[in-house]
Amino acid sequence: QVQLAESGGGLVQPGGSLRLSCAASGSIFSIYAMGWYRQAPGKQRELVAIIGIGGSTTYKNSVKGRFTISRGNADNTVDLQMNSLKPEDTAVYYCNVDAALTSSTRRRDYWGQGTQVTVSA
Repeated sequence: QVQLAESGGGLVQPGGSLRLSCAASGSIFSIYAMGWYRQAPGKQRELVAIIGIGGSTTYKNSVKGRFTISRGNADNTVDLQMNSLKPEDTAVYYCNVDAALTSSTRRRDYWGQGTQVTVSA
């Protein structure tokens, strides 16, 4: 199995910054992509940013230019630097990993427990 440990959420004022980190552990054969999703109350979970195995990135339009996703120093980590935060960024942020446990098993999504990000004055 894969375990995802998230950190870095909290309360910040509009215009402030937060950095989320996620570390994947377990018996992992290969990671294909790592990313962050978020879910606000009463809304569906949505993609925020994702980084592929080759370093390609995809961002939700509303966070482009404000958020930066990157792989950490260790291969199985991913960070999300969030700048110029807005109240509409308030949500629970979930780490997501697309991985396979062995060379013969299918890749699948794994999810973290979520970390709360609140942007409020």
